[in-house]
Amino acid sequence: MHGKPIAIIGAGLAGLTAATFLRRQGIPFILYEAGPTVAGLATSFRDPDGFTYDFGAHFITNRLAAALGIGAECRTVESYGESVRIRGKIHRYPLGLLKVPRFVSDAILSRMTGGASRSGSAAEWFRATYGRAMADEVAIPLLEAWSGVPASDLAASVGEKMGTSVWKTFYLKYASRRLGRAVASGYSHEMPESPDVWHVYPEGGLGLLCRRLAEGLDGSLRLDSPVEAIEVESDRVRAVRVHGREQPVSAVVSTAPCHILARLVRGTEALRPLARFKYRPMIFANLRFDGRDLLPDTVLWIPEAGRPFFRLTETTQSMPWLAPPGKTLITADLGCEVGDAAWRMDDEAIGLRCLSHLEEILPAVRGKYLGCRILRTPVAYPVFLRDYEADRLRFERSTGIEGLVSIGRNGEFAHLLMEDVYWRTLKHLRRVISRGFNVRAAAA
Repeated sequence: MHGKPIAIIGAGLAGLTAATFLRRQGIPFILYEAGPTVAGLATSFRDPDGFTYDFGAHFITNRLAAALGIGAECRTVESYGESVRIRGKIHRYPLGLLKVPRFVSDAILSRMTGGASRSGSAAEWFRATYGRAMADEVAIPLLEAWSGVPASDLAASVGEKMGTSVWKTFYLKYASRRLGRAVASGYSHEMPESPDVWHVYPEGGLGLLCRRLAEGLDGSLRLDSPVEAIEVESDRVRAVRVHGREQPVSAVVSTAPCHILARLVRGTEALRPLARFKYRPMIFANLRFDGRDLLPDTVLWIPEAGRPFFRLTETTQSMPWLAPPGKTLITADLGCEVGDAAWRMDDEAIGLRCLSHLEEILPAVRGKYLGCRILRTPVAYPVFLRDYEADRLRFERSTGIEGLVSIGRNGEFAHLLMEDVYWRTLKHLRRVISRGFNVRAAAA
């Protein structure tokens, strides 16, 4: 590596995991973070009234906590349930949906007539996998609210996010009730799921993960230091430019969203197709109320047209410590676009809009309303458009630039939860280190 450090772009979970790994290997690096603090989306906020809001995931697994050495500083999440509201009725997930005759009969018919294909659209994939009734009434409306585009325009590979089968979900839910803890289901594709893996919440919020990983990195961590360019020569990373100065590097490990990475790279057109990749912006409206257990479960999915939100999460049902005694917090997920009417709306207006719709689901809830706090992110989820699916698959195999690795949820343009970000980052770094960067670095 000729004595040149590795540049890591972004001090979120993926970037900090990469930095910690390189430090243990004795490999020099510089970790550049554009903002004034570490953590990225793994951040928690606590307001003066004692309510805690998480920007991103609401919890982690005990397995990830142990890997980071914070297991003793985490509380066990005792329960976690999901329901779906269909035609005004509440159905528990997954058992409640299995009691709807039209869902079961259509699912059986779709299995008998052939399986799902990855070559078609997401709409075709969901209908072939779950049956037309469940796909059209539940899966597709939720997918379209979440992504902001018709399911017919999405690639079938978006269905890979639904990695856990209904029967395995049922088994893990049953184990959760028997053991009195929220067994993780659908939260890890990189590692096996079992009753021995459950949800926990770090004391002081999810930011503890990144704060712990950042310990001891002071000499290599550069805050308020956005990378302005990645210089490439002969399809090989040569340097990065920060604050107008060029820093020679042996490699670059980037967590930047793909469309931003495409703009950073200079000296090659290899990543030009990534500029078209889209991320779904989201608004998270944290609504505060008097009382507890207002929703039928921790999560209530709303596949209903005309609603501003598609998911409601009452975090205090699973983690009562996130709100003061006798009060609760319901987070509404609103899909949007940067600069649209919802994005520009002031916080209280968003809260009142959500409240007017929530009142139809939970009568008399208005009298319990205590205001809201709003969190916005322009890059919540990757959108798998069919239009660039071939480019996405190529990027999944390789960045096309020697010495450039793209990691993390935004960097890999993948539907990753926090535990998978950690394990995948380690896997990528081990592969690259073992090859000495003398290959075109794979993104997956």
